[in-house]
Amino acid sequence: MKKLKKIGFGGGCHWCTEAVFQSLKGVKSVQQGWIASKNEHFEFSEAVIVDFDPSSIPLKVLIEIHLHTHKSTSEHSMRKKYRSAVYVFNQEDEVIVMNTILELQSNFNNKLVTKVLGFSKFKPSREEIANYYYRNPKKPFCETFINPKLQFLLKEYSGYVSEQLKEIKIEK
Repeated sequence: MKKLKKIGFGGGCHWCTEAVFQSLKGVKSVQQGWIASKNEHFEFSEAVIVDFDPSSIPLKVLIEIHLHTHKSTSEHSMRKKYRSAVYVFNQEDEVIVMNTILELQSNFNNKLVTKVLGFSKFKPSREEIANYYYRNPKKPFCETFINPKLQFLLKEYSGYVSEQLKEIKIEK
């Protein structure tokens, strides 16, 4: 069995973040909920925990996708609820993530506000809202907010997109 790695992502609505990472090859599971870190980031913020196979999808690609699928350069008024972050589970990944974000900064016109934070606690979402997009792809929220992110994946990261996403006919 391949060794899976774990990483957390927060940025926008966890329904959107969940759908993005569920739509990628090499991602084995996505848990939607709220993550807390330590120190000043101890409060819970919407996020997901992603278990992935690094031999199928590199951590750098996951981070790059994350930065491009939420407002990673915006310090908007809802940042407490929607913290732009990558949550790490060990110090080795912390260094990798920090270096990756620094490297990817050149792909953005504005400064990235995404923080690299140590994972502290997780509260899962209620079961009835988990797997939100794939249960409800025609709901207005999904069509308005999630479909553009999935269209971006199909266009820019097609080699990493799951068959499940390729089978869905996303309306433009």
